[in-house]
Parts: sequence; structure tokens; C-alpha cells
Amino acid sequence: MKWTIPNILTIGRLIAVPLLPIVFLFFARPWADWYALVVFIVAAVTDYVDGYLARAWAQESRFGATMDPIADKALVLTALLVIAAYSGLAIWIVLPSGIIIFREVFVSGLRETLGDKAKALKVTRIGKWKTTVQMVALTLLFAKGVFEHYVGMQSFGMDDALFDQIIEGEVADHLGLGWKTTAMIWTGNAGVVLLWVAALLTAISGWDYFRKAWPFLKEDTDD
Repeated sequence: MKWTIPNILTIGRLIAVPLLPIVFLFFARPWADWYALVVFIVAAVTDYVDGYLARAWAQESRFGATMDPIADKALVLTALLVIAAYSGLAIWIVLPSGIIIFREVFVSGLRETLGDKAKALKVTRIGKWKTTVQMVALTLLFAKGVFEHYVGMQSFGMDDALFDQIIEGEVADHLGLGWKTTAMIWTGNAGVVLLWVAALLTAISGWDYFRKAWPFLKEDTDD
């Protein structure tokens, strides 16, 4: 392996993957949320930058071609598990996460099974779209966790009626929670919607890969 900048960025993204759950083990919230958000954003940006630089500088390598998709999948799957865990296993997070995780494992299994024939499963445009939507959705959900913690801590001890008023914006400004409450609601809603969009794109691209792989999976009936 050559120590080019694109390869270094790919290695950095691989290192960032275990940092996502680790920050929640060693840091209290909201610091853990902030660290996870920053780590994820930086790692997601390198997903675009390393590929762009490799092509622009003619530094494409076998290491990069192999490890880059692994780093992408590991980053997304780990982020999904972390978000699902601190969301309290909410079904609107867990269900689309399950669809995405199943598809990634399924397609990886297809590629491994096909071996040299896996070239038929080259990355498609819809596959690139789903990756982009996944990254944006997860960024918003990490951001929502930051605002959610601030709002939750500052409203700790309030009764349910007052907390509902905060969420509805009736008293949030008076308590200094106005913009934080708005940010929590909008980032959370947008993140969940985009996560479901990503799950749909993921399922569509997964079916497309299966359709392309099917001719290579059929049994040879000629005796």
C-alpha cells in the first residue's frame, strides 16, 4: 500500500468508525453527542474527498478500491446502531435501520459469493444517491441528539403539561429553549424522513443488485 493522501483519508475513516460508540462510553452527554457529530461529519466528508483526490491526482489504488466501500459501510452501519441505541430503540429509527443493515449485508454476501463475476454488481447511480441520503440523514439525527439533550436537561423536573408547551413553542422562548427546541424538532423530523428515503433507495438498489446477480446464482441444469 502506498501512503497517498486518499489512502490516508480512507484509513482515517476506518479509525473513525469505532470512535462513534466509544465516545458514548467515555464521555457524558452532550459532549458525547458533539464528538460523535463532529467525527461523523469529518468521516463522511472524507468519503467524497478521498475518491475525488484519487481520481484527480491519478492515485487510484487496489487498497483504496477495496477499503473505501468497506469504510463507508462500516461507518453507516455503526452510526445506525449508535443512533438506534440512544433513540430508545424507537421503531421509526429501528425499522429503516434494519432495512439498510440487511441490504448492506445481503449485497456484500452477493459480491463475496460471485467472486470475479462481482463486476456485474458495479456501483450504480442510485447506489450513490442512497449513500448520500444516508450520510445526510445520520448527520441530522446526530445533531438532533445534541439539541434533544440540552432541551431535556433544561426541562428536567417539569411536568408533562409544561414540557408539551415547550415542544409546541408556547413557553420555550421564555425559558431560553426556543431555538434549541426548534432545532431539535426540525433536525429530528428531517433526519427520520431522510432515513426512510434512504431505506427505500437502499431496498431498490438491493433489488437491482440481486436482479443482476440472479443469472450467476441459478443452478446449472445441464447434465
